[in-house]
Amino acid sequence: MPLHVPQVEVALLERLFDRSPDVAFFVKDAAGRYVAVNESLVERHGLKSKSQVIGKCPRDICPGDFGRIPTEQDERVLRTGRPLVDHLEMQWHRPHDPVWCLTTKLPMLDANGAVVGLIGFSRDVRVTVEPHEIPKNFARALEEFEQSLSSEVTPAWLARRSKLSSQRLARLTKRLFGLTPSQFITKSRIAAASRMLRDADQSVAEIAHACGFYDHSAFTRAFRSATSTTPSEFRTQL
Repeated sequence: MPLHVPQVEVALLERLFDRSPDVAFFVKDAAGRYVAVNESLVERHGLKSKSQVIGKCPRDICPGDFGRIPTEQDERVLRTGRPLVDHLEMQWHRPHDPVWCLTTKLPMLDANGAVVGLIGFSRDVRVTVEPHEIPKNFARALEEFEQSLSSEVTPAWLARRSKLSSQRLARLTKRLFGLTPSQFITKSRIAAASRMLRDADQSVAEIAHACGFYDHSAFTRAFRSATSTTPSEFRTQL
């Protein structure tokens, strides 16, 4: 299915993100093929021009997991229509410079609500430590938490899974997200709950359980604290 996006808008976005060397920007069609990119994305893959990227998928221009994983992410967003937001991952800046990024991918919908492509960017994580000092176990722990949202996840759980001390974990989450570990966990749960309240037909109690809250009351208190409204009120306002 072709992606119907006004070319003037795509060209304007390209010009905007061409001025952002710390961001890799892209627009992709329903098959996950690039239809627009910025210069930073081209350079990161060791290529010379945008024409070498357009019409291809990430796995076509980047070998191994660094091509497979973003391709699978695209397929999931395109299949489910669910966005990927601020996902921490390591990418490869050719020829030998790994960089940690926060990646966001949003589905693009046509007038009938069908997914016809996606738009997104990967923003470099600017920290004062070298990339190898951001442990892979930390990224894996975040992904495990994001996938399950288990009620067992606490700052102590995150520290154990990341194989970090509580102090190192706190410093890391503060640098990356501007949040304490507890704040980050709560934010992630509320963000997931907000998406489910918008997109799912489950009851508020079911959503509370799915997002790791012990009961309806605890969910309502946390949600109200973060959004100034209750989950039920939030849903009726959509």
